[in-house]
Amino acid sequence: MSATVFVTAPRLGQAGVRTLEDAGSRIIYLPDGGGRTEVEEIMASEAVDGVISRTVELSAAAIEASPRLRVISKHGVGVGNIDVDAATARGIPVFTTPGANAQSVAELTIALMFNAARRVSWMDAEIRAGRWSRAQDGRQLAGGTLGLVGAGQIGQRVARTAAATGMRVLAFDPGFGLDSPVPELAMVGSLEELLGQADVLSIHVPLSERTRGLIGAPQLALLPADAIVLNTARGEVIDEPALVEALRSGQLFAAGLDTTWSEPMEPGNPLLDCPNVVVTPHVGGSTPAALEAMALAAARNILGCLEGTPPDARSCVNPTTLSIERSNA
Repeated sequence: MSATVFVTAPRLGQAGVRTLEDAGSRIIYLPDGGGRTEVEEIMASEAVDGVISRTVELSAAAIEASPRLRVISKHGVGVGNIDVDAATARGIPVFTTPGANAQSVAELTIALMFNAARRVSWMDAEIRAGRWSRAQDGRQLAGGTLGLVGAGQIGQRVARTAAATGMRVLAFDPGFGLDSPVPELAMVGSLEELLGQADVLSIHVPLSERTRGLIGAPQLALLPADAIVLNTARGEVIDEPALVEALRSGQLFAAGLDTTWSEPMEPGNPLLDCPNVVVTPHVGGSTPAALEAMALAAARNILGCLEGTPPDARSCVNPTTLSIERSNA
């Protein structure tokens, strides 16, 4: 098979590159610094069969400009940067790579939890500034309750680690109901029930119209006093001004965030003025191991679809297109 695969980034993990090249594919990359405009230009000028989408926007204009395009695979799970409606209108399936970066994201979640609970980043900054400021109000996590919003592969890994530290772990996820996917956590029947018990609240759901703004001021008010909020999913799931107010007022003890409303964060973002916040630049899935796994999974998604053997429909965000794809194969 000879196909052209466009990667909307300057590079791709070697596992993905080898898989595509072994199948005879031609790979083209987005140049360093390229954005939406450059993506649209490449899609219009090159005969692209498949796209591996990284973080740059894949717009309706880009999708419509590529008559040969047959499949899109997200290098990860969040498809907020892809115009899925435009792809669906053309019968183009959009796949994700669920689980490929789950361990790395889970590990960063745990790191943010410990950092926020013990104020590690704040004390480090104080020492570097010449002040021997010893935080006396750090939180011991053992004996507390971790509440997970979402019990997928990332949430399950977080649950295992947190349980090993002596935490009780609860989760709310309509997809599982009250049937726990792993023994380390117990499911609850509503978000409100979860919030009322969560000394630490951790977000692990994709961004959708249902989850956008899911955690706002009313939900934050249900948390126990001095709770910690973690978000390694998507920034828009939490009402950011409400989070800032809860942190400033002392309603929350701290927050650990890998995702925010605006990325990169603007210099005037009020979160940066909160000393009880630790922030990382959306790198949960950016370890070498996770990047290799996502590259390989994305390449397999592309090749499977082009070769007439689509991947598991559960990894397709617009599965109605799969019957169209099969009929055109």
